[in-house]
Amino acid sequence: MSGADLVPRPYPCAPRSPAVTFSPPAPPAFADCTPRQKAARLVSDGLAPANMVVALLLLIGGHSGASWTGLGWGLLAALFCGAAPIAIIVVGVRRGSLTDPHIRVRGQRIVPMALSLLCVLAGVVLLRALGAPAEVFALVVAMLVGLVSSLLVTVVWQISIHMAVAAGAVMILLLVFGPRVLPAVLIAAAVAWSRLVLRAHTPAQLLAGTALGGTSALTFVLLS
Repeated sequence: MSGADLVPRPYPCAPRSPAVTFSPPAPPAFADCTPRQKAARLVSDGLAPANMVVALLLLIGGHSGASWTGLGWGLLAALFCGAAPIAIIVVGVRRGSLTDPHIRVRGQRIVPMALSLLCVLAGVVLLRALGAPAEVFALVVAMLVGLVSSLLVTVVWQISIHMAVAAGAVMILLLVFGPRVLPAVLIAAAVAWSRLVLRAHTPAQLLAGTALGGTSALTFVLLS
């Protein structure tokens, strides 16, 4: 297999393009997908970055203190780090400025990522002012670091945000809960598989996202 065979094609039956710029293909309608593609779509949508962010914040929030109080802190953080970014994307898709909820076109990612960054920054300030538990505050700061890093890379190159969030989430789960959650690594593996099947990213973009997410998660260690 040559290196060219690893470059995704614009469409299933289209010839390879000599262009260097990566352009992910438009996904087919769900009904037209093969069973493998349908499974990949379900994984990719279910483990979308915003969904994972919300779930992680609730888990860490619950771990940070008394059950309901901790979940409340996690929910508050999730409003800024998960719900707000979801709303930004939904509005963009409805207005036609974004092609799809996963924003497959790199150039379209800059504005929603920048707006999401402002939302997360506001969350950091509010959580600090209200005296949020250290774990919740540290997690949101780690998310802010990851988002800033992803945005800087996205300006010049398409990186996998799916993998950045998945890798960061798995790293933080291992740091907080220890080896007993080691099977969570399968979550990151499933995300990588789904993005490859859908030809949304190249292997290099997935590896870069994994490295960025894992590195950003180290901020959590420094602050918690």
